[in-house]
Amino acid sequence: MNYQQPPPPSPQPLRPTPAFIGASWAALAVGVLSYGLGLWNADMTKSEKGFYAATLLLGLFGAISLQKSVRDQAEGMPVSALYLGLSWVMVALSLIMLVIGLWNSGMQLNEKGFYGLAFTMSLYAAVAVQKNVRDLAYRP
Repeated sequence: MNYQQPPPPSPQPLRPTPAFIGASWAALAVGVLSYGLGLWNADMTKSEKGFYAATLLLGLFGAISLQKSVRDQAEGMPVSALYLGLSWVMVALSLIMLVIGLWNSGMQLNEKGFYGLAFTMSLYAAVAVQKNVRDLAYRP
């Protein structure tokens, strides 16, 4: 039996496929639009709708900042510990705010699950889109 060593890793990152790019953008659009439409049609006060919208925006910003910081650090670029820490705090804070808001709301359990899933899907998709944008911009 001949054992062959695996090829060495590519010196440049692999580029994302068009299918993954499209799926990432579609997931972001579906997550944000469904969250927004859910808020639009919800029987809540404007301040409650504003709270949930601001929580989503905070989470998206934190997730994108965290992905960029972690990637910069992995590629040897200087990243301040303060910015990296704040990015982690913003993601955690947005999740905590959403959980507390949903826990204390008078919504049905299925509505709470809908907002939780749309929020989580949006954060994941934002990270995937940011990764794709960065990978496509990389020029060796």
